Formats: sequence, structure tokens, C-alpha cells
Amino acid sequence: MTNSQLITSVLVANRGEIARRIFATCRRAGLGTVAVYSDADAAAPHVAEADAAVRLPGNTPAQTYLRADLIIAAAQAAGADAVHPGYGFLSENAEFARAVEAAGLVWIGPGATAIEEMGSKVAAKKMMDAAGVPVLAELDPDEVTEAQLPVLIKASAGGGGRGMRVVRSLAELPGQLAGARREAESAFGDPTVFCERYLETGRHIEVQVLADTHGTIWAVGERECSIQRRHQKVVEEAPSPLVERIDGAGPAADGMRVRLFDAARQAAAAIGYTGAGTVEFLADEAGEFYFLEMNTRLQVEHPVTECTTGLDLVALQLDIAQGARLDPEPPPMRGHSIEVRLYAEDPAQDWQPQSGIVHQIEIPSVRTEFDLPTRPGVRLDSGVVDGSVVGVHYDPMLAKVISYGRTRDEAARLLAGALQRARIHGLVTNRDLLVRVLRHPAFLAGDTDTAFFATHGLDALAAPVLTDADEKLSIVAAALAESAANRTRAGVVAGIPSGWRNLPAQSQRKSYESRTTGTHDIDYRFTRTGIEVADHAGLELITATPSEVVLAVPGAHGPVRRQFAVARYDDLVCVDSALGPVSVRRLPRFTDPADQIATGSLLAPMPGSVIRLGAEVGSTVTAGQPILWLEAMKMEHTVAAPVDGVLSAVNVEVGRQVEVGTVLAVVDPAAENQE
Repeated sequence: MTNSQLITSVLVANRGEIARRIFATCRRAGLGTVAVYSDADAAAPHVAEADAAVRLPGNTPAQTYLRADLIIAAAQAAGADAVHPGYGFLSENAEFARAVEAAGLVWIGPGATAIEEMGSKVAAKKMMDAAGVPVLAELDPDEVTEAQLPVLIKASAGGGGRGMRVVRSLAELPGQLAGARREAESAFGDPTVFCERYLETGRHIEVQVLADTHGTIWAVGERECSIQRRHQKVVEEAPSPLVERIDGAGPAADGMRVRLFDAARQAAAAIGYTGAGTVEFLADEAGEFYFLEMNTRLQVEHPVTECTTGLDLVALQLDIAQGARLDPEPPPMRGHSIEVRLYAEDPAQDWQPQSGIVHQIEIPSVRTEFDLPTRPGVRLDSGVVDGSVVGVHYDPMLAKVISYGRTRDEAARLLAGALQRARIHGLVTNRDLLVRVLRHPAFLAGDTDTAFFATHGLDALAAPVLTDADEKLSIVAAALAESAANRTRAGVVAGIPSGWRNLPAQSQRKSYESRTTGTHDIDYRFTRTGIEVADHAGLELITATPSEVVLAVPGAHGPVRRQFAVARYDDLVCVDSALGPVSVRRLPRFTDPADQIATGSLLAPMPGSVIRLGAEVGSTVTAGQPILWLEAMKMEHTVAAPVDGVLSAVNVEVGRQVEVGTVLAVVDPAAENQE
């Protein structure tokens, strides 16, 4: 190693989970750390964990994390001598890389020229084609024909699903192009898009590469990231089930893995690449693959490669930036690792992102955070902690939960169990969907193409893990815990339950609203011999405190004890048990008529900004017709008419920022619907 570029302190030009991940490696390496933060992130964990932090005034990415000048000034003010871009934001911006180096700082990433050459997806595909890497032909968006459908629109300047749309008819092409260009402009500052042939059931395979400044290029294992929503990855794993199946039990000189690694090294060599990067391919079931793009940065899913190789990829990035040499060959892969992205979103409602307070997040069986597991278990890379606020300006990913196992089945089992037992209070998440995917027979068989959700039914996969009966039992526990809390607050004689009397008493009732199953009225009464709960004959109460309830549940072979942990946050009640999680809203005994919302009202599903209106007041609309569009968390979201009728009111205008639950518009139902 040469010490001409010795690093002592690193500024991470990013936020959330990736900033915390890089800081963890820097601490282990004895390096200082500097955070930057927007006003919305002032209380974020990554800010508190850094040695120094510099404010970027404003909230939106354009005001803060996309301001290269402010970030470089922050590094200089805090005394950092290196900048790590993380992923997203400016991580693949060649001008930012040049500006960092021009300021005398070490850029922890590939050279600006390599970023530039791969930054344009159009130019990159042409270059890879010339280098002998298989590619899908680029299509001019303005010249797409019926015979070329379906096509995929992609943003030339970025990734992560932003600006990406599938088009199956020429009639929808102009509108989808316009939407893709708006998203690309918002996310990357460049509206350029292109088209390519869309493979309905392709497999998304990518190869991690590392290259030093001395000519050594590693292909550090492949990952499969085929299970996606809105063209964003949800489940990632290493090694790839497809590659494992095609190559069989042993390595082959001309096997798929060998060909993938050769193509990835060719791609890196063609642009003189240095540092960490990922070459992404789209493969078919026969093992043929085509270059998609090269991400000139660290990937979100890098932990699965770390778990299966024992390498700290961030540490290697730091070493390469300081002139270190890689060994001639990388270490071999061992075992299997699966990563899921835990999002604050509702898959059952068109993946609507959520915002608000994370009251509690606790994943059991976590062996390590932001570090390599030494034996089978679960790793957590999280951007939030208890009390964190998820806002509307950034991606709604809460955490990455990663398992490592000796086999793929073990890794899936460990991860599904940890997720089912996790305590995640305050926001709707995709947790149940992730558990169902990890336990699905097709997933366990390795059948994980990009059409997984369409093939196996999103409705079924997004359904709660609990059965209706188990949910009702958990809600009973919520009612009994609340009764215990009321008794504690009332100061009655200890050991005498609320509502107890020496004569038979009337039942008490508590009502809760479930997001998926509606209203639940829990009727119960305490007796001389225990408790009676309507619709739960034979249920025995063992203990009940405000935070824990133990019940003996009758069964065909005798009673079974179940423990329920209960937490309350105003009217939100969260119940956790081995059966799975339940979140319900406590309903008041009496409803204020002023709180009622008119039939046909369109409510804002999330905080966001109104960017477009699709109909005028007085026009006739049909159920499902787009009425307006919101922009939130860097994506466009459609708000549609709930019923057929007449649009009688639009309460917002383009550019207005709205809160969740705001009445945006009202559709007066058609006469037949009113009847």
C-alpha cells in the first residue's frame, strides 16, 4: 500500500442505513466519521453516531443530499479528508467525483471517467456490446413498434426503479414516457430515458466486482435479485439459485457462473474500473444472459456477498482508495445468504409508502449489526431506531434484514422466523409479505423470476401471516391488557379484576379496528371461576398485566398456553406473539358525527405533493379512473375514483403539499350505486 492518500476521516455523503453501515467499518478501522443531514434528518441515528455532523439546510434531496457544493464544504469544515458517496443521490455522479478530488479530498469510488461512461445507460450498452458482453438491443422510444412490445422504459442516468415503466401497448406509450421522464428528472436531474425489450419472466443476476489500481479485477460471487416490486428489489440472495441449478453440483469450465464472471470482468476492464461495482444481467431459464447496466457504487444488497465471502466490502473500498493491492484471487463463496428490504409500505394497497413514527423496531435472533456473522444467524442493517420518524422526502426502507445459513433452506427459515417474531410498531410494513415469500414453495424451490408477485398472486402474498382466528385471539389479549391497565389506573384492590362483583355481571365491551378484517367487538366478563369471552368458550386467563397477557387456549388435545406482549400508543395497540403480529386501532365508545367522512371522498393515502390533476369538477368518472397524482418518496402515486359518479369537488391544486387523510376530492356516486 502507498500512503500518499492516507485516509483519517470520512464524510459519508448520504443518510440512513448506508451512512450507518459505512460508519461502522470506519470505526473498526480507527477512522473518524462525518455525517451530513437535512432538516428532516436532524434527529436521525446516522447523525448521532458520527464524530461530527454538518447541516444541509432544507428537506428535499434537491436542496440537500444532491448539493455537491454543500457536501464538499461540509467535508472541509469538519476536517474530513475523504468522501464516501454510499448509494443513490450523488453516488454515480461523475461531476461530484471530480469536484471531490479537485477539492483535495479522496474519492472512495471509481474514477469519474468510469462513472461517466457507465452513467449513460444508452452509451454503456453500446460500449459493452463492443467489448463482447451480451446486451439487449436499445430501442428508440419514439420508434417502438407493435412487434417489439412489451418494452421497458428506463432512465438513462439512474436506477433503483425510478423512471422505469413496462409498456404493453402503443396507446399507453406516450403517457408512460412522460411519467418516466418526470420521475427521472426528479430523482436524477436528467429526464433522458430509453427502451429495451422486456422479458416477462427474466432472472435478475448481478456480479459483484472489485478492482484495484494495479490491474487486478475480482468477480466476488453473484447475487440473484429477481423478486421485485415496481422494478425495485425486495429479496436478494447469494449465490443465485438459477446459477446453482444450471451449473449443478460442481464447477464447469464453461458453466454459467464462469461465463458471468468473465463478462463482469470484461465490463470492468473495458472502462478501466477501480473500486467496488456491480455488473447487472438479465438471464433466462436456459442460462443465457444480457447486460443491463453497471452500478458504479456499492449496492444495497452487498451484505449477502459479505456474508458468503467473509469480506468487508466497505473496508476494501477504503483500502483500494488508499492504493492497496488485492490478492490475485478472491475468497470462495460459502453457505447461503438472503436479504430482505423491510419497507414502510402497504403491498395490499398498491405498495403505498407510509410515513410516521416508528415506535419500536426489534428483530429477535440478531447476531450482529453492520458486521459479518461468524456462524448461522441474522444480521441487521437498519436506518431507524425506536422513535425514528419516516418522512415523505426519502425512500421508505426501514432496514435490511439478512440471514446467513449453511444451506439456502436454513437461511430462509432463519430469516422468516426472525421477521415473524419482530416487533415493528407504528407503521404498516411489508413484513408479512416477506415472510410469506420466504416460506413459499416456489421460492424454496428456487423459482424466483421477476414475475414472482404476478405469478403467485400479490393479494395472497400480502395477506397477514396470522389466521383470522389467531388475530381475534390476539385482539382478545389486547382487550384484557387494556382492562388490566384501567384497573391499575383506577387503583382498585389488587387481584380483583375490573368489573368484578359478587353477583353475575354484565359483559364489558371493547372495540378495535383491524386494517384487514374490520371491526372487532370483544365482549368479556369476569366470574368467580375466571373469565368468559364471547365466541371463545373455554378460554382461560392465566395472567394479565398492561403489557403482557397469558391465556390457556382450548384445543382438541387439551389447553395450550399462549403469551401475548401488548403495547399501546394512543389509540394504536400492537400485539406480538409467536403466532405473529397484530396492530389495531382502539375505537371510542361514541363517535363524533363531525368526524364522519362523506361517501365517495378521495383521501390522501400518504403525505405528498399534488403534481397533476386528471379530471375537472362536474365530469363523469368511473371507479378506478385516475383523479390526481401525488409525488411522495421520489415516486408518483395515483389517486383514483372509488366509485362511478360525478366529480363534485376538488379540494387541492397542483403544487399543494397534503397530509395523510386529507380529503382531496369527492365523487358523488352514480344513482345505481346510491341505491
